Amino acid sequence: MKLPEHIVLANVPTKIEKLERLSNSLGNINIYVKRDDQTGTEVSGNKVRKLEFSVKEALLNGCDTLVTCGGIQSNHARATAAVAAKLGMKAVLVLKCDKNPRLEGNYFLDKVLGAKVELITPEEYTANINGVMKNIKNELDSCGNKCYIIPEGASNGIGAFGYFKAMEEIKRQEYEMGISFDGIAMSVGSGGTYGGLFLANKLYNYGKRIIGINVSNNAEYFQNKIVNILNEAVNYINKEISYSIDEIEIIDGYVGKGYGLSSRHELDFINKIAKMEGVVLDPVYTGKAMLGLTKEINRGKLNNMKNILFIHTGGIFSLFPSANSFQL
Repeated sequence: MKLPEHIVLANVPTKIEKLERLSNSLGNINIYVKRDDQTGTEVSGNKVRKLEFSVKEALLNGCDTLVTCGGIQSNHARATAAVAAKLGMKAVLVLKCDKNPRLEGNYFLDKVLGAKVELITPEEYTANINGVMKNIKNELDSCGNKCYIIPEGASNGIGAFGYFKAMEEIKRQEYEMGISFDGIAMSVGSGGTYGGLFLANKLYNYGKRIIGINVSNNAEYFQNKIVNILNEAVNYINKEISYSIDEIEIIDGYVGKGYGLSSRHELDFINKIAKMEGVVLDPVYTGKAMLGLTKEINRGKLNNMKNILFIHTGGIFSLFPSANSFQL
């Protein structure tokens, strides 16, 4: 299938590893992890796969400035800043925070990479982030720049093809490993990773369960958002897919204190997995999602599955600002 054009940024294919001790502790279900935390360093995590398509579209349109948004410790914003620097482009990041942020983690890297950072309150962000980015684009365009707006997480129709392509990669790895994954699980924070995997799963008729654990908002919000992403994506490839919204499987109940906020239980779980498997999860996305996945398994909700692949979407730089919250 001919996909939209993309640039090459990610170190792929990323390896798939079995979490032996975690799997043994869960009984009859095998947990594997796809190490998309190893797609790169500055340009790392799941966002780089999506940016390969988004930034190519920007370049095809003759743009020289990338405008995007996220939280103060946004992995996506940091990856966008790194891509812009790599390609000789400018980056403007609109980040939400409710007080003067400490210069650490991803925010520190944003600055090191030369991005221009605009800080707004969470209330402003929720009310009008798209309007804020459009105003920035209009102002910069009037000064001779040509801006390309990338939505939060690069989660839109074009960005979703990063994980459409990743699903093709997973299928090749299944063949090489002699294994079939019954389900693919991941955190859901903006919907693009899920949308790309879901679209490929449908169009290629792979028959896998695509399971998302939301780390913000709620299941209904993300089901509707993913529908919009899918509607945008199919226009790029002139395809139609048939599905019901109930097939977009989002497991709610693991947001905890809220997006980017961690409980003692969540941090202890991250520490436990690190000691058990040598795999470091992050407190915003993968920690909550893996905790949710293991709880669902222990509750018998996924007993009809034998092999589950968990997408490690990265985020290690957002771990360091939480260091003082861990009990080590």
